[in-house]
Amino acid sequence: MAGLRLGPLLRYVDGSSATVWVETARPGTVEVRCPDGTGGRAGTFRIAGHHYALVRVTGLTPGTATPYEVFLDETRVWPLPEDPFPSYPPSVIATPGPGDRVRVAFGSCRWASPPTGEPDPVGPDALDALARRIAADPAGERPDVLLLLGDQVYADETSDATKEWLAARRDLNDPPGSQVADYEEYTHLYYESWLDPQVRWLLSTVPTCMIFDDHDVIDDWNTSASWVEDMRATSWWRERVLSGLMSYWVHQHLGNLSPADLEADPVYAAVRDSPDGTDALRAFASDAEADATAVRWSYRRDFGRVRLLMVDSRAARVLEEGRRSMLDRTEAGWLRDQALDARDTYDHLLIGTSLPWLLPHLVHDVEAWSSALCRGDKGPRWARLGEKLRRAADLEHWSAFPESFDELAELIAETGTGPDAPATVCVLSGDVHHAYVAEPSWPGRAAPDARVVQLTCSPVHNSIPQSMRLGFRFGWSAAARGLGRVFARHGRLGRPAVGWRKTGGPWFGNQLMTLTAQGRSAVLRLEHAQQEETGTRLRTVAETRLSR
Repeated sequence: MAGLRLGPLLRYVDGSSATVWVETARPGTVEVRCPDGTGGRAGTFRIAGHHYALVRVTGLTPGTATPYEVFLDETRVWPLPEDPFPSYPPSVIATPGPGDRVRVAFGSCRWASPPTGEPDPVGPDALDALARRIAADPAGERPDVLLLLGDQVYADETSDATKEWLAARRDLNDPPGSQVADYEEYTHLYYESWLDPQVRWLLSTVPTCMIFDDHDVIDDWNTSASWVEDMRATSWWRERVLSGLMSYWVHQHLGNLSPADLEADPVYAAVRDSPDGTDALRAFASDAEADATAVRWSYRRDFGRVRLLMVDSRAARVLEEGRRSMLDRTEAGWLRDQALDARDTYDHLLIGTSLPWLLPHLVHDVEAWSSALCRGDKGPRWARLGEKLRRAADLEHWSAFPESFDELAELIAETGTGPDAPATVCVLSGDVHHAYVAEPSWPGRAAPDARVVQLTCSPVHNSIPQSMRLGFRFGWSAAARGLGRVFARHGRLGRPAVGWRKTGGPWFGNQLMTLTAQGRSAVLRLEHAQQEETGTRLRTVAETRLSR
């Protein structure tokens, strides 16, 4: 019987409407039905032999949790006919009400969990644990939105099961070997990750916002101009990057957009209006790969008096040495405009960027030093060494773009200062496979009125070698700070626009952070996934009040 291949995913939600994303096994009309008569329908669109729909549900009542079902051409396809977790409650669309409390959970870096019953080499999955907690108490605490800050799939680090699947399709001795090569192989990664039964149910009932990081395409994606040049010289890269961008647009990006943004999107219109949207989407991906300014992956969401600016810190880069920037001028202007727009309408600003702004001091100084070498400040021999180090050690965070680092510091200070300043400005990040809280200071000038914090949470479900744990712990130490100054002096680096100190962590394990905002108050909680006899659960490791 034809039905769902993937989903449903609850994506955009506001007070009276929502979008629900699905992949179906055949073309048709997808309908979302609620018991109170509300709902929506949409026809499927076709990409590379796959059928998708994004259904807008309207007429919802603010402040309610409305169960829903999904139908394909009048046949119910969700809940599943044979639900692997029959005790789980129905999927619901919970709309924000007149109250001002907003609960935002976030994390990054999730390897797909192994099939149920098989041992998990990296420990319990934090999303599985979150699903179990919500299912056990549907009326209890749940996030208003779940932010997934990158590495939703790992195109370059595939599981043993995926390697077997790939080997049945092609010769793994040919590049890119056991990494994914095309759109079809990308869809397999999403099946492996999002068909996990607990996670599938979780994504059907908790709204999500997503942004890519490097492993969604390849490790160190867009590290430097020479890196891009080397990749484009290979026989397989073009198909890989276009497929990565196409699959990201379908599976992640579309659901980030509001209904108004979707209606105004020419690519979405072209894909929906065509019997087969593959060529239109491929042309879009080709433009995006060739020109960072051609596409905006960043977006803004407002949750009551909490503003989220999700920033593309991968594809929007300027990589030419001497002009390197984390964000091109257009993108940087967009971020500034969104942060400063009507500041009196929000109490908390969240800047979501997959890569941390504030890193351990030694890491920051080494990355800034490497950028000076690669720019040629110490001559061509040092420049070659700097590029080798940049690639080998993943030296490509905000600190590897010193001007962008300082510009973000200035924007945060400006946004957080004055009578209309928010109570908090929080930079939410992942990537580095540990969690910590860091707070900046502005030497030589008054601190912002807002409390500013870097909140880093990673991984949701992954691992980190013991050597890296020791390295990150050392990186925050006074000795490491002194060593970092040696690199800074060698590179003739000026002081960054801010100083900072670690005020929480580092914490290691599979984990999620949750920020709960109510009025001007904000409380941060960090939870670890723990495996117990009764199943996986989240255990609170730290809780901190950021503002009152």
